[in-house]
Amino acid sequence: MNKLRALAVLLILAALLSLPCRKQVGVRGIELAVGFSTRVLTDDLFTRITCRVRTTPSFAPIAEDNRIVLRIIDRGKLILRDAFEPSVPTSKWEPNREYAFMRTVYIPPFIDEFDPSFRGAESVELNVALGPPSGPTGGPPTGAADGQLLVLHTRKLRLATASDAPVKVFLDGWSPPEPAPGEAGGSRRWTGRQARVAIDNPGRAALLVLRGTVDAAAPAGQKVTVALDGRILEEFVPGPGDFERRYDVGKEMLGAGPDFILSISVDRTFVPAGTGEGRERGVGISLVYFR
Repeated sequence: MNKLRALAVLLILAALLSLPCRKQVGVRGIELAVGFSTRVLTDDLFTRITCRVRTTPSFAPIAEDNRIVLRIIDRGKLILRDAFEPSVPTSKWEPNREYAFMRTVYIPPFIDEFDPSFRGAESVELNVALGPPSGPTGGPPTGAADGQLLVLHTRKLRLATASDAPVKVFLDGWSPPEPAPGEAGGSRRWTGRQARVAIDNPGRAALLVLRGTVDAAAPAGQKVTVALDGRILEEFVPGPGDFERRYDVGKEMLGAGPDFILSISVDRTFVPAGTGEGRERGVGISLVYFR
């Protein structure tokens, strides 16, 4: 009975933490409500954040077209930063109006469940701020220019570990992981002509997200093929620089086995100059998300 009561308390707490929160904020005449699409928040999670800005009669016009900056901070360490321009520029905001924006963000793995001080959830800070018109965009966490932020909303969140995330095992076709430029604590693996990952079958629909990069030295028009157990999801030519691809994977696409194979292949490889390794490269993958 005690275990059931404790579980009920945890579920109620998780539900309360994911509800929208309203409070008077740091700019006169602005009220903000923040909500999440995910009921229980964890690390290693794609989730949708919805913010509703309501201006009151006392709202003072903003002269600049500021960016909106969303941040999650864990004990002073920046875990997530997403900066963007709202659909209605801040210089055009008027009193007695409501402005809404929605962002899909990725909370990376950061919780150490083996830390002796860990008690089942991590308390972090979410804040929403106005940033300068120019500066770092969304993407990997960075603290550049954040001293100029005007915080509108601050909220405490409790994040659990991603215990329901299917296990992934990198098989053949990968180079050893290396630090990913610009991503705090992130890593990247280069594929060869084909690279494979074994993923536990969750027996349900899931979201597959790949984040990667194409080296400037890669052959022009290099084509990438993504497949599940040999079934092609997409063939695309990403071009130089970073890319992100998202796929809604239905349960029927995963088969009845305990796991399945994700393969990423390229039609042309290259050998980077100056590395001395002589290994053929395809594309660099910094995230394989399946949940």
